[in-house]
Amino acid sequence: MAGSLIGLNEAWYAQHERGRFHGFDDGSEWLQMDKAGHLFSSYWIGRWGQGTLHTAGVTRRRAAWGGVGTALVFLSGVEVLDGFSTAWGFSGWDMVANAAGAGLFLGQELGWGQQRVKLKYSVWPSPYADERPDVLGRSVAEQMIKDYNAQTIWLTTAWGGWTRTPGPLDWLGLALGHGGDGMRTAEALPGDGRYRQLVLAMDVDLERIPVRGKGWRTVLFLLNCIKLPSPAVEWRSNGRILLHGLYF
Repeated sequence: MAGSLIGLNEAWYAQHERGRFHGFDDGSEWLQMDKAGHLFSSYWIGRWGQGTLHTAGVTRRRAAWGGVGTALVFLSGVEVLDGFSTAWGFSGWDMVANAAGAGLFLGQELGWGQQRVKLKYSVWPSPYADERPDVLGRSVAEQMIKDYNAQTIWLTTAWGGWTRTPGPLDWLGLALGHGGDGMRTAEALPGDGRYRQLVLAMDVDLERIPVRGKGWRTVLFLLNCIKLPSPAVEWRSNGRILLHGLYF
């Protein structure tokens, strides 16, 4: 956690001036894609924290609380860095999204003992990073984090999470994605052409694929945060509806 925060500070915040700790209302920025990113991050840091603790011998239920604590402490550290940066500020909306992601994980763990609804992430390069590389990222690695035009955050569920009897297609499911496009700036500008995207697609829950061996199960667990390409229907807030043979 400490290493990640230090690396994030050097890669992101060190390029901007520091000042006194202050707040910042960014609820209307980036079509809320940054908030979806906080939701996703909090959910998966909680799950990874639980997995680490459970592997070390902590009971699954207690490990879930430890995972939530890990997520909230780490992401609160990110907000503190924001709070001292003159380019941003401490965001209450980010903290709400952090709590919601952790709550989605913990609520299912305590209520069902499993994750029936999961969050996933996909990214595909957008043309806007070349126009504003200082904001949207210069390298592919930076664009994966900074370019909200390139990202889709998915809410997914698989058939196996809702059936009592195991079946051969327990891993097959559906995903509802949220994205945005046309965003060169955080706030909307007149005529900038930005629009919101809602995408319905097929999904594969890698954790429900039956494999032998703890190592393979761990690999599928770690990779399951990524939404695999699949056919999809996309609705755009500008009124267009598109069919995709593969959407990522």
